[in-house]
Amino acid sequence: MNKNIVIVAESGSDITPEVAEKYGIEIVPMHVSMGDKVRADGTFPVDEICEYYDTTGKLPKTSGSSPEDFNKVFDRIHEKYPDKHILYLAYSASTTVSFGSANIASEGRDYITMLDTKHVSVGQYAVVTTVAEMLEKNQDITVDEALAYAEKVCKKTRMCFVPNDLEYLKAGGRVSNVVFISGRLLKIHPRIEILDGKLIATKKHRGNLSKIAPQLVYDYAEENKLNRDKLWLIWAIGTTDAVKKAAYDAAVDCGFKEIEWVKTGCVITCHGGPGAFGVVGMAE
Repeated sequence: MNKNIVIVAESGSDITPEVAEKYGIEIVPMHVSMGDKVRADGTFPVDEICEYYDTTGKLPKTSGSSPEDFNKVFDRIHEKYPDKHILYLAYSASTTVSFGSANIASEGRDYITMLDTKHVSVGQYAVVTTVAEMLEKNQDITVDEALAYAEKVCKKTRMCFVPNDLEYLKAGGRVSNVVFISGRLLKIHPRIEILDGKLIATKKHRGNLSKIAPQLVYDYAEENKLNRDKLWLIWAIGTTDAVKKAAYDAAVDCGFKEIEWVKTGCVITCHGGPGAFGVVGMAE
């Protein structure tokens, strides 16, 4: 943890309690609604998302952090570390109200600096943990220097994922029934990329995910000229060991020196569904 700066991010970044504790990252909860019950993301197992859908046929709804959520975290940090500056590295503002909520909560607080990372889920995870590692190594860095570094990291970060099935996208109204049926029959998996903060379907892959996953690693690394120092591999509940092994072997074959697996949390699972696979890396 840096002696002068505390990083804040939302739970949708999929940063685990262990990683948050390691780097001193403070997490603001996003929310998941199942029927008339609203629960804080990160306070219950991801399995319950799938159980709710399987039982009711209805997809849980996600919502961003509220101003009150941020007030509680900002107050807690400032009370504990009154001399520290808060650097909030936000979940993409194009996808949630969280950044706007933080703006409201930060009014009158000159010790808060905010940045829209324009990333979600494990993309935001990669940005936040990369900045956190830098802050640990550079204890005397200024907030302006940290912000400039974070901006560079955000611009270099690349993320994509492939759902195992279109069922959750159909249930969420993101694809039509015709696309869903044809996709299932033809084993089509859309590649979802994070472009300028938005989730965009860019390409279609056909076949089983155990074959698509390693090819995605090869293609995405080459297309984006990813730095080989580190690669983050995304997995969701239900992602098979065969998919994981094929993807990991491909990453090793590509020459990545460090490979970190990150499991998707409740928020992104509501969109991508179980069994999804993805890749996050830093462009050269």
